[in-house]
Amino acid sequence: MSLNLIKLCVGCDSVEDLEEWIVFRLDERRRAGEPVEQYHTTRMVPTRAAEIVDGGSLYWVIKGSVQCRQLITEIRPFTDAEGIGRCHLVLDPIVTRTEWQPRRAFQGWRYLKPADAPADLGKGRVGWAEMPPKLRQELAELGLL
Repeated sequence: MSLNLIKLCVGCDSVEDLEEWIVFRLDERRRAGEPVEQYHTTRMVPTRAAEIVDGGSLYWVIKGSVQCRQLITEIRPFTDAEGIGRCHLVLDPIVTRTEWQPRRAFQGWRYLKPADAPADLGKGRVGWAEMPPKLRQELAELGLL
């Protein structure tokens, strides 16, 4: 059974912001002649990496709610220029929207069991995902999403 991670998406106000950032970074890497892949750098290396890369995802908390996820394809530990151990969470660049699930702020990442993860948005809720981000946020703050 796969295991997921959950992390705050700092600097993004919406899933659309995250998607734009991913496209921008992939284009930057392409222009620089680097491998065209998306990854997120984190200091702590998950000890349960084998369970995570076996179908696990990184669930993003945006503005106080889990709103989307990305499949984790690889976990690459490395040592940075200052000698600090870190790792790259290599992600599938496709962002899958999920049902909104409120989350309090926390530092770093946490493990997220599949049973505790929000469900992907089904076809019946596509219109909800197309709703303007500000309206979705206001409805979530009112407890209506």
